[in-house]
Amino acid sequence: MTLVAPASAAAVQKRTILTLVATQAVGAMGITIGIATASLLARDLSGSESMAGLSQTTQVLGAAVAAYVLGRVMDARGRRFGLLAGYLLGASGGLLAVLAGVVGSMTLLLVGAVLLGATTAANNGARYAATDLAPARSRARALSVVVWATTFGAVIGPNLTGVAELFSNAVGIPVLTGPFALGAIGMLAAALVVGVFLRPDPLLVAREGAPVAERPKGTSWRRALAVIRERPALAAAVVGQAAAHATMVEVMVMTPLHMEHGGAGLEIIGLVISGHVLGMFAFAPVAGWLADRVGRADVMALGGGVLLVALVLCAAAPQGSSARIFAGLFLLGLGWSLATIAAATSVADHTPLEVRADVQGTADLIMGVSAAAAGAVSGVVVDLAGYPALALGTILLVAVLFGAAYVARRAV
Repeated sequence: MTLVAPASAAAVQKRTILTLVATQAVGAMGITIGIATASLLARDLSGSESMAGLSQTTQVLGAAVAAYVLGRVMDARGRRFGLLAGYLLGASGGLLAVLAGVVGSMTLLLVGAVLLGATTAANNGARYAATDLAPARSRARALSVVVWATTFGAVIGPNLTGVAELFSNAVGIPVLTGPFALGAIGMLAAALVVGVFLRPDPLLVAREGAPVAERPKGTSWRRALAVIRERPALAAAVVGQAAAHATMVEVMVMTPLHMEHGGAGLEIIGLVISGHVLGMFAFAPVAGWLADRVGRADVMALGGGVLLVALVLCAAAPQGSSARIFAGLFLLGLGWSLATIAAATSVADHTPLEVRADVQGTADLIMGVSAAAAGAVSGVVVDLAGYPALALGTILLVAVLFGAAYVARRAV
């Protein structure tokens, strides 16, 4: 096997990071532009507020399944092919969501949401691609730079609701579907960037540059679970990542509805979601630096503390627009960032190269299924007990995150 020279590997890593930064910037706009209106469109098409969170819940579930499938694709064909497939599937989902609004079909919206999840899975896969050639001492920072790049498109996306409304009127589609149409354009742009510039493939280069043990026998799922069971620190990272993501999704998906009940308009709701997304991505380099300096487990626990404060603020926020909902959603994003960057880096740390994509895809599958379940419950809880009860009940998931951080710290 031909080994790649260190200098060459470093050059590939630099090119990979630059490409992924550009991809995330445009791809994030595509996936986040519809956040502020997804629950509203689902409510209108279904005729039920308890079904309002189902669109985003289905999208999260689609992301979970796509993460596993794309992980297998990346394992066989490399990061480039898997990311390209994810963005193209997501773009088709955005167009289906537009069609769902035009014909008034909740079923079609849910199908589109499943496909939209593939873009989320691709974005998650991109953060792992940043670690393929990164040294262990700076692995969290490499991952966090790609997460940080999401800030550009993700913050701009929810604030394009006004532009999307003008676009909807111009082309004659329902107002709530405009964000999905613009989002599809963003996803196609991301596919173009990764398809043209992610060469050579970082995962394939990593495999050329290091000796790889014989792949364990069995299915992709069995291989991944066997590796996770054998490594307590890896298992703790997988659980912590899932708990943090489920916490964020459960509260975030119902916030637009809570605000609308108090008379908040789409632009104000979009501004709150932008603040939330800013918390998720803008401070990612700080989270990465902390994870490299003080340890992955401690930063997971720090993220749990921030999430706890966020949930208390959300529970105390009245309907409509308020300082508490702005602060709560921002901290919900920041706590998610700290916990998931530390956990994802720990997954990369403890996964053997020969099963890397399998394990990472499985970890994201578990994360997505957990978040989808939380999102599905959120609409029912809000319908029966209200938004404050939802926020306070979500503290149970933060307790799971704290437990995972404790196990991870003991296992190191």
